[in-house]
Amino acid sequence: MTLRPKAGPPRLAPPGRSAPRERAPHASHANLSELAYERLEEMIVTCALQPGRFLSIQDLQDLTGLGRTPIHQAVSRLSADTLFVIRPRHGLQVAPIDLARERTLLRLRRDMERFVARLATERSDASHRNQFLHIAGVLRDRADRMTIDEFNRLDRRIDQLLIAASGEPFLEQTLRPLHTMFRRIGYVYHTWVAPQEGLVRTLECHLAILDAVVSGRVHDAVAASDQLIAFSDSMFDLLGRGVNPTLFDCNQEMLTAC
Repeated sequence: MTLRPKAGPPRLAPPGRSAPRERAPHASHANLSELAYERLEEMIVTCALQPGRFLSIQDLQDLTGLGRTPIHQAVSRLSADTLFVIRPRHGLQVAPIDLARERTLLRLRRDMERFVARLATERSDASHRNQFLHIAGVLRDRADRMTIDEFNRLDRRIDQLLIAASGEPFLEQTLRPLHTMFRRIGYVYHTWVAPQEGLVRTLECHLAILDAVVSGRVHDAVAASDQLIAFSDSMFDLLGRGVNPTLFDCNQEMLTAC
């Protein structure tokens, strides 16, 4: 069954963002499926796919430049991750931002991140530590001019590397959608809600985790992980105070226009 978009409000595109449209080179179905997932995931994080927006499979093919099969496979995964919602007779909907739900899920993420930080510190090998040191160097070198897009790419790599160092691949299946949710929250916060704040605080939190893991200091790694989650939690206080509701659900435009 072909999913069709529901008529919706004008698109609120983030400043300076455009969706990738190039066709992917020849690749296996598995690689194309992962590529489709990664492209859609990034567009969710950056709100190029606005929270609450209705789309069809064809819309996503046009936006990503990928075929129907990998898009279907990616949508199935993103739906299981609760990042897409399938609406009968209306098509697909990008999951709106539910501040109450996501703040509750932050407690789950805190406990899981503690577990990852502990395992990564105890189990990381020389290759992992070398990669952590390289990323930490980039964060320090570019701290005063790093964009949120550049940071998110590094943040995604940090998350992947910590899970790899932990030696427990099951963790990625659970944490990846949580990371995407909170990366989107961070993007909204730093782009529209508190752009003047900059990235200093989040960079400090990430550097503290990397330094502790590389040094083998388990207690400090767990404490630094908790500090990062506490910073994420503090964002919700400001996000809940009179912020334009269309940032959380673009369908709210119809209500605010009345």
